Formats: sequence, C-alpha cells, structure tokens
Amino acid sequence: MSIKCEVTSVEPLACNTFRILLRPEQHIEFKAGQYLLAVMGEKDKRPFSIASSPCREGELELHIGAAEHNPYAIEVVERMKAALEDGTAIDIEAPHGEAWVREDSDKPLLLIAGGTGFSYVRSILDNCLSRGISQPIFVYWGGRDECQLYANDELMALAEQHANLTYVPVVETAPEGWQGKTGNVLEAVSDDFVSLSAYDIYICGRFEMAGAARELFSAEKGAECERMFADAFSFI
Repeated sequence: MSIKCEVTSVEPLACNTFRILLRPEQHIEFKAGQYLLAVMGEKDKRPFSIASSPCREGELELHIGAAEHNPYAIEVVERMKAALEDGTAIDIEAPHGEAWVREDSDKPLLLIAGGTGFSYVRSILDNCLSRGISQPIFVYWGGRDECQLYANDELMALAEQHANLTYVPVVETAPEGWQGKTGNVLEAVSDDFVSLSAYDIYICGRFEMAGAARELFSAEKGAECERMFADAFSFI
C-alpha cells in the first residue's frame, strides 16, 4: 500500500548514520520487525527496517547508514533531506516482511544485529519491553568499531533497568578500555551459548551474515531453523 509521509526530522546519529522521522498521512498497521519501501521511482523501491515499535502512534523511525560507498542509501537520505526542507511529502509502501516478532511465543529471545541492522532489533526490543514480557532477551550488536554502535549507552542503560535483558556489544576494532567483546558478533554468540535449541532468534545484517548465522547455529548449536527469523532468508 502506497502512503504519503511528511518528513519531520533528519538527524545524524554517528558514523554516517541518520535517524529519520516520518509522519504518515494515515495509520499504518505493522508488526515489530517489519520494513517499509522508500519509493524513489516507479521501479525503484528501497527497503529499510522500521526502527520504531507499533505502539508508537503516528510516527515511523528509520536508521539509515549512508557511508560514501553506499549511494543506494545516500540517495534516500538526500531525498528525505530535500523533502524536509521543501515541505514536500515522500512516498512509502508498508508494511513488508515476514520476520516480525512472534508475540504468541514464550521462548527466550536472541536478537542479533550487524551495523544499522540494529533498527530491526530496536523495533522488536521496544515492542517486547513495552509488553512487559518476562522471558530472557539477549541482544548482540556487532560493528566495525564503537562509533557504529550508536545506541550503545542507551542499551546499557536499558539492560540495567530490565532484569531479563542482557546486552552484549561486539566490535572488530576495540578502543582502550572497551567493556564489550571484540571480534565477530556470530562468534561471540557461539562462544556464549552451549545450545540455542530453546530460543527464538531474530537476525538483521548483511545477507551473508544472516546466511552464516543460520548455518552455524543450526549445525553447531541445535537452533531450530523454523525459529530463526530474518528477512534475508527470503532471498538467500
């Protein structure tokens, strides 16, 4: 469904990552973990995870990583900035995606993000915390360096506030005094869990990361393929 949106904010988060706030002209029913398509042209529609939870009425939040080598994302950010300045509407199509959080499940949750794949995890996490679920939630967020983990302090604070939430940041290059893990985020998960057979696992990052997670966790950690969710699985 095509929907016009007002762009109300475009703000830098860190490391070429932008937070964009949209106000749709009509209510959008979506599930935590779904994505929208930014309509750039009739045959040019680009997917971005919705970072906000469905419980947030009247506003959609996006986190878009727009590094210099990624014109696919930069062009969308520039379109959003122009719409904000001109007061013009942008078109989106929503909702899309099958990797939404299964609210009827009482399994513990493992949420894994690479880079701005955190926007997907953010929606699911906000949804689960707002519903007051009691099962354990583990969030693993990986990036090249600390700068990429732009919500690190916020997540650490949330973990202190919620006894059932464990947050593990993972960077490839760690600064002095780094409090998280160093290396690959999937290896960090593999090191920390003997078995993943009891978990609902939600993953967002590069397609190759999602594919590697499915292969590694099912082969070595007993994860059930039907309880692993990632939109990438529809394409790989």
